[in-house]
Amino acid sequence: MSAINWLSQSVASEAERPLEQDIANNATVETITSQPLDAPDLDSIGLLSTSVTGLPGSLWVNSEPEEIARLIRTFPQQALPALTEQLRTLLLAQTDPVPNGQGQLLLARIDALLALGALEDALALLEHANPTTNTALFRRWFDVTLLLGLEDRSCQALRENGDIAPSFQARIFCLARNGDWDAAALTLNSADALGYVEDADAELISRFLDPEGFEGAPVLTPPQHPTPLVYRMFEAIGEPIPTQNLPLAFSHAALRPNIGWKPRVEAAERLVRVGSIPANQILGIYSERSPAASGSIWSRVSAIQRFDAALQSDDRAEISRTLPLVWREMSRVNLQRPFAELYQEQLEGRDLSAPATAAYIHLALYSNNYELVAKTQTPLHGDDAFLMQIAQGNFETANAQTSVERAIVDGFSNQDFSDPDFDILLSENRIGEAILISLTNFAAGSEGDLERLSTGINGLMRLGLEDTARQASLQFLLVQDL
Repeated sequence: MSAINWLSQSVASEAERPLEQDIANNATVETITSQPLDAPDLDSIGLLSTSVTGLPGSLWVNSEPEEIARLIRTFPQQALPALTEQLRTLLLAQTDPVPNGQGQLLLARIDALLALGALEDALALLEHANPTTNTALFRRWFDVTLLLGLEDRSCQALRENGDIAPSFQARIFCLARNGDWDAAALTLNSADALGYVEDADAELISRFLDPEGFEGAPVLTPPQHPTPLVYRMFEAIGEPIPTQNLPLAFSHAALRPNIGWKPRVEAAERLVRVGSIPANQILGIYSERSPAASGSIWSRVSAIQRFDAALQSDDRAEISRTLPLVWREMSRVNLQRPFAELYQEQLEGRDLSAPATAAYIHLALYSNNYELVAKTQTPLHGDDAFLMQIAQGNFETANAQTSVERAIVDGFSNQDFSDPDFDILLSENRIGEAILISLTNFAAGSEGDLERLSTGINGLMRLGLEDTARQASLQFLLVQDL
């Protein structure tokens, strides 16, 4: 069964089967099937080539697919940005064919992207895998298209591929989307009479098909855990469900222009925080209009609008005044990384006041240019000196003062670090597995387990992922200073 518990029952089966079956249930000879020799291995499908990722094609070849799927599905969703970015690279990497994978690794990668709200990436992977050939893939594709407003694609596929075995709810929805309202109503009546549709679903679908017939009726109580199909039907009858407390993927549905500005800002912040939409997209939403209120989210929107206006007008005094304020606002809600992506290069080399320079140093250490900034800036506070040393890779000379700083230095500089299990992973070329374990250890370390913090850093260093280790360390240290 999928680890994503909000997927619609868009297929009739009650349990998802592996993408390929290799267990016989009788002694008869199976029907021989064939496929083109150049047909893709599902688990090796990816969007990023090895030349882009810098990772070997043999990432998963020597590992057990079940263990890789487990590591992917249990990776913490609230990890530091550098760790999440490295995980996303793994999830999207093209690899060599995976022995005995049976597609379960592809499903785990797609589910992880869904959990992160990375629907565009999940959609691309699904469409590379031809989702109409398997119910497990189709179930995910159907829901992704619903949340992105692309349901015409999956509904057309249902019309053309009867063997996908859609549920009555999905079939009725798609009949209506395809304009066949009479067939949709007839299908609902038949399914309801046969007991194939729950009462709550039948009432919702009835209102979806004939909203005018229920004018003046009490509003429906939305389910606590709606599926994307239920979410879209509630929206269609004029009773939209707020997305703030729904899984992250639902936030995409709140980005559409027909949604109010405040829900769009909130949805964009949730998604950009984990890198699931580009930073420029949230800047566009922030800039749509002037806030009509103050406090909470509007203070943040107002702060970034004033700062951006000062930057565009090249007003040095106003930039110096507004930068510390907006940096504090963005840091308060963990949006430092996207803010740094937007503004670090625009601020580079500007003559700023001391408070603005201090804010710039911190935001620049969140950017991809962290090492160059550390070499060219003079730390204004004592704590920043250690940050600068880590940013430049000067681990041996870094003056660690706290237990966290000592754990970080130990991870980077302790050449005698010994982990027999990790040594086995490297000797057996189980690189992808080793990366996942190192990222997971670092994530656990950032929650307080300093021994695992050192272990995670050391693992990333041994794997040649020093940039990820340094960026994650800087982000962790900067969060400690808030």
